[in-house]
Amino acid sequence: MITELAVERVEFTCGSCWHRWSADYDVQRHLDGQGQEWEYFSRDNAAVASPYTPEGAPPCPYCGRHWVGRLTARRPVPLAGEPGAPRSRVPAEGTHRPERHAAPLLESAGHPQPAPGAAPEPSA
Repeated sequence: MITELAVERVEFTCGSCWHRWSADYDVQRHLDGQGQEWEYFSRDNAAVASPYTPEGAPPCPYCGRHWVGRLTARRPVPLAGEPGAPRSRVPAEGTHRPERHAAPLLESAGHPQPAPGAAPEPSA
């Protein structure tokens, strides 16, 4: 069962060349049949490992070294079925908003990036 959906903006600072960049990740928390909660990450519609771990740290776009990210912002996505939430029936023939199938992908790095050479913000 899905327990939470969110979009998380993760910032990376390369410890080698000090380049800063950020990316948005889709995060899904899921409760399995044994009561364990799991997180699933995706970026640009592809499953990826957590960017908060060495296994999921992406390479620096300038020098290629891998650095673990830090959360800078998040937006929870309400789960379907919340009481009183507006909803729209989707017609059975599948013609409801057909343009959504051809819409361009909203890329994970398609937002303003940190200024080059800017010092990272201190952690709270």
